[in-house]
Amino acid sequence: MLQKRIDDQASISREQVREAQELFYKHLKRVGLKHTDQRDTILRTFLETRDHLSTDELHRLVKKKDPKIGFTTVYRTLKLLSDCGLASEVAFHDGVARFEHQYNRRSHHHMVCTECGGSVEFFSPEVGKLEQEIGRKHHYLTTRHTFQIYGLCEECRKKQARRIV
Repeated sequence: MLQKRIDDQASISREQVREAQELFYKHLKRVGLKHTDQRDTILRTFLETRDHLSTDELHRLVKKKDPKIGFTTVYRTLKLLSDCGLASEVAFHDGVARFEHQYNRRSHHHMVCTECGGSVEFFSPEVGKLEQEIGRKHHYLTTRHTFQIYGLCEECRKKQARRIV
């Protein structure tokens, strides 16, 4: 699957990893869980990638660093990361739950090709303004939103045109 990413930073700094770890540790303490080396490995691996990862994909990456980490541990840790705001689920057309990290990232949106599954991230301050406006109209204090546009990418449109000819 083609994944095109637009991001503010090429990679996450060591300081940002430490800050994210602190947020994660506070969340673990709040919910009565301990931080473990396995959870740390999963968090670091997750933060180091810029891809939209499924649980399976993250598990494969994590196993390269620690072969003893099981799928269930990765799955549960991703849930914890989502619960504390370090990760968010992104739904593409393929029905596979994918996650991207949210720590210190600018709000962004996705365009998803319904043919090849490729995605492009884009920034739009207008969408954020619209969220706030709709929240005020309905007496909500909005905290986040998701916005995705589905369609056909240029490459898939060209392929379709060639098939028609």
